[in-house]
Amino acid sequence: KGMATPGRAGIPLGVMKVLDPRQLKPDITETERILTVLDETIVKLEITRLIPRVIGSLERYARMLGPEITSSLLEHQKLSVEIQHLLASPGNEESKRDVEQCLKCSLRNILRLFLANPLLYHGLKYKVRVRESAADVFIKAFMEFRDFTLERLLTSPDEEKEKIQFMKDISLCVEKNMEIISALQEELAAVIQTRDEELNKKDKMIENLKTSIEDLAKDCKAEIQHIMEEGENQQKEDEKASKYKCSRLKQEVQLLGARFNALVLEHRASELILRKEKCKAEREIQEWVQRYDTDMTEKQATYDELQAVFNDEKDQLSLLMEKHALLLQEYTEIEEERRMLKEKEEEAARIEARRNEAATYIQAFWKGYLVRSIYKSKLKKGKGKGR
Repeated sequence: KGMATPGRAGIPLGVMKVLDPRQLKPDITETERILTVLDETIVKLEITRLIPRVIGSLERYARMLGPEITSSLLEHQKLSVEIQHLLASPGNEESKRDVEQCLKCSLRNILRLFLANPLLYHGLKYKVRVRESAADVFIKAFMEFRDFTLERLLTSPDEEKEKIQFMKDISLCVEKNMEIISALQEELAAVIQTRDEELNKKDKMIENLKTSIEDLAKDCKAEIQHIMEEGENQQKEDEKASKYKCSRLKQEVQLLGARFNALVLEHRASELILRKEKCKAEREIQEWVQRYDTDMTEKQATYDELQAVFNDEKDQLSLLMEKHALLLQEYTEIEEERRMLKEKEEEAARIEARRNEAATYIQAFWKGYLVRSIYKSKLKKGKGKGR
């Protein structure tokens, strides 16, 4: 027990984190952010798994959900039906993309509403019964991925190497100590066995002597007393020799403990150096993370500006497309009117041409009739004079 405390105190901090799961706690802001994102993703996956079942029994959970979430779920159901119809029918890819975008926005809105009310989500989680599906397998795999990511984030490569090297050193020390202890135990067992054998012999001798003393008590009192004293003296000498051997073994154990403490101090010094290097690396990582956050903030701002310009241009394009559709409809109507007017003009021209042609025939016939009438009257007058 006295050696357990120095041994535990000599274990490096990185190795203690890996050996003791209770010490696996995030110590970096970036790690906490990653874990927060993974936990929120797990919650969103579980909410998404519940949405079809809730929509299927919306009347049952309408009072519990409230009007806002109920209306959002109804709109999401309409968009789901619409996208199914569009996927079943070929063509019209632009409409599919628009409806798919609306469906994604609707799902994000529903997730936002559920995340804003965690008590509602937990109530539905234990109230709504969903059959096991591939989504459950995916969520379970994602949770395992989250635990694996946490372990990898909290175990740096240096700590992993440090753990492996520490375990090797501990194994070597344990093997050496076990060999020494086993040798000492064997030696101690041999000494104890020898002492016990001698004591047994002495006990037997004493018993034999007592037996003989009982028979010869009257004649050999002085001799028996002498033998008893010699036996006691011999026993004391054996006890002294045994105590000496035990003290020598204790001294050897203390020497081994001192060597072990020296090794602990040496490992603590190396641990201090490694901690300094680790702190330096963590500071550098923090600086790089801050630079990354700054760059990403600037790029996000630029992206937001471009997105705003894109949305304005998209709105203007939609207005122009609507105007173009109206103008195209008006142009079609005007072209139709022009075509009808042209057909009417052509019909009128044909009728006029037929009338002109008929008038020409009538005039020619009339002129011929007049000429023939004049010639006939002249011929009649000429015949009257001749007569």
